[in-house]
Amino acid sequence: MSQKPTLSKMIGGGQTTSLIAVMNRLWPYIRPLIWIVALGLIAMGFVAASEAGIPMLLKPLLDHGVGAKGSANAKWIVPAAVVGLAVVRGGAQYASGYLLAYVTNKILLELRLKMFDRMIHTSAGFFQRETASTIINAIVFEVNQILNVLQSVVVTLVRDSLTVVFLLGYLFILNWRLTLVIAVILPAIGWLVSKINRRLRRLNRESQLLTNELSYIVEETVGGYKVVKVYNGQRYENDRFTSMSNRLRGYQMRMTVSSGLAQPLTQFLASIALAIVITIAVVQSANDQTTVGGFVAFVTSMLLVISPLKHLIDVNQPLQRGMTAAELIFGLIDEPAEPEGGGRPLEHARGEVEFREVSFTYGAGQPTLDAISFKVAPGEMVALAGASGSGKTTLINLLPRFFDPAGGAVLVDGVPLLEYSLHDLRGQMAMVSQDVVLFNDTIAANVAYGQTPDRERVMAALAAANLADVVAAMPDGVDTRVGGNGMRFSGGQRQRLAIARAIYKDAPILILDEATSELDSESERHVQEALETLMKGRTTLVIAHRLSTIERADRILVMDAGKIAEQGSHAELLRLNGLYANLHRIQYQQQAAA
Repeated sequence: MSQKPTLSKMIGGGQTTSLIAVMNRLWPYIRPLIWIVALGLIAMGFVAASEAGIPMLLKPLLDHGVGAKGSANAKWIVPAAVVGLAVVRGGAQYASGYLLAYVTNKILLELRLKMFDRMIHTSAGFFQRETASTIINAIVFEVNQILNVLQSVVVTLVRDSLTVVFLLGYLFILNWRLTLVIAVILPAIGWLVSKINRRLRRLNRESQLLTNELSYIVEETVGGYKVVKVYNGQRYENDRFTSMSNRLRGYQMRMTVSSGLAQPLTQFLASIALAIVITIAVVQSANDQTTVGGFVAFVTSMLLVISPLKHLIDVNQPLQRGMTAAELIFGLIDEPAEPEGGGRPLEHARGEVEFREVSFTYGAGQPTLDAISFKVAPGEMVALAGASGSGKTTLINLLPRFFDPAGGAVLVDGVPLLEYSLHDLRGQMAMVSQDVVLFNDTIAANVAYGQTPDRERVMAALAAANLADVVAAMPDGVDTRVGGNGMRFSGGQRQRLAIARAIYKDAPILILDEATSELDSESERHVQEALETLMKGRTTLVIAHRLSTIERADRILVMDAGKIAEQGSHAELLRLNGLYANLHRIQYQQQAAA
């Protein structure tokens, strides 16, 4: 079952997102570029005014420049004016397009950078709550919808609105009685558009949620392709994808029906107005109340009004799509950043760690950690053991402040973590988890991640992690790219590369979460030797299901249901014949059976 994305929020906490709300949010990005925007709008004004220039030139030409008695000046001046008008219109159109494209692309860049920056500075809870596909859609794809709103929609709204205003103004000057007929039709068109607007807004929002769910299905299938193939899950995944695609298609067709009705209904209303205008104009002409040139100029202007009106109505669907995208984009930008802490500097920790009456709960369920208290001396190796779900990983996640405890406090060197600068605090820690993450960069960049690579230190770290020979055999050595999440390495090699990263950082506090889980016995022996050298003089917290890897720990804490059930050395816990001894016997029997 796909997870329902929750990132899409309403701006300001309301139920809908209006164009005014979006423009208010965009104003800080627009303000530094306001003069470029103003020049673009002025250029669009010239484009709009040029539309009214065509019928204005037709009237004198028909009244004074056609026929044997036509004015010689009108015969030559009007055609020259038409050419000049086209040149002005073309230049203004190019200038407005370029200036506004510059502004929108600049704003697009700022929004994308802001979203990515907020994403990497948000809390760990955000990444547990949101799917990767939803975040990717927001940063990579949905922000382009805002670009469409800025460049296409806003340009159309401004240019075509001005065109309608100029043409209606000229129509009023030509014949105010006929213009009143059009003025009666326009409110009816506006009412129709507003009704369609509301429906499209709702359909767009629901369609966006379905699109995110469809993306998540693809993400799950790609990430779990081995499970899909081994368990013959192709039909199941096809059914999931087909069902969601059909639902999305249904919404798209409903949107097409709603937006498609706007244009023919508008044209129908406009044709009624045109028929009434022609009838009245014929009566006026019979009574010598208008000239041929005036009549042609009026009808031409009226026909020219229909085109920008159609554009203004057609802009409705992308406008609503942009409003929906805005909810997602500003929802991410408004996501709270991680609390920075008290700002107390920490250049080099001694490595003393203390958990003092620490409690933690996910949501409203049972406590994951219940009043945990223990202290780790500088340079001491403390291992956490226990069944899955006993709270070991949650406890470790509190140390680098991925989460903050619900009760109690975690201290480093006698100072609560909340008082330290978050950047300085994490600078004192290196972490290797069972879920190895490698970046599609060189081996050197992965080992020295977050720092400038020093080739000698990189090679030393690789040697300590028993990877030097593997890297030396590669065509580009430490400059070899590892591929997407280290696809060029085996599981054990990826684990050792992550260990090399921790060795390179040389932090006073070391966190190992199943750090040797993917290693074969021979590799584990070499890495264990390297880790023992690394752990000398450093505080080390180790989680391991394989108890043989923590037998040398100074102290082992055995957790059960969020509490410390037992603690002591390996030998002491075996003599105690409790939980740890039972786990040890089970693993020993499994290894003997294997």
